Amino acid sequence: MNLIRFNQHPVNMLSELMEDFDRNFFFRSQENRANMPSVNITETEEGFSLELAAPGLKKEDFKINLDNNILSISAETQNESEEKTEKMIRKEFSYNSFRRSFSLPKAIDLEKIKADYKDGILSVGLPKREEAKVAINREIAIS
Repeated sequence: MNLIRFNQHPVNMLSELMEDFDRNFFFRSQENRANMPSVNITETEEGFSLELAAPGLKKEDFKINLDNNILSISAETQNESEEKTEKMIRKEFSYNSFRRSFSLPKAIDLEKIKADYKDGILSVGLPKREEAKVAINREIAIS
């Protein structure tokens, strides 16, 4: 039996371990962000408009849920391809999914939310309740 001397200091080992963890954690968060569709949210006097960029999907791929003023938009796609020749069979699977959640203000009329998917953009209309609509431009009298 041969003994091998280990000359590395434990502090240096910990430092290398932490660098490796940071490097892997950073790349994983970048990958997750790459799969997450971009969202634009605008507010008007009538309500809010949410536009989610998701090209290549069909409207059947989306699920939109509302639970306790939390609007959740998710999509899931699965693709499978198979190539056969005399000597080889090749199968490839791909699976993509995302989920975005938005906390809605109490001013939203939850019964009138509408969604439409056209040209790779999922548009969700979030109208305000009548009592929440306030004129943005008005003159204030000085007393």
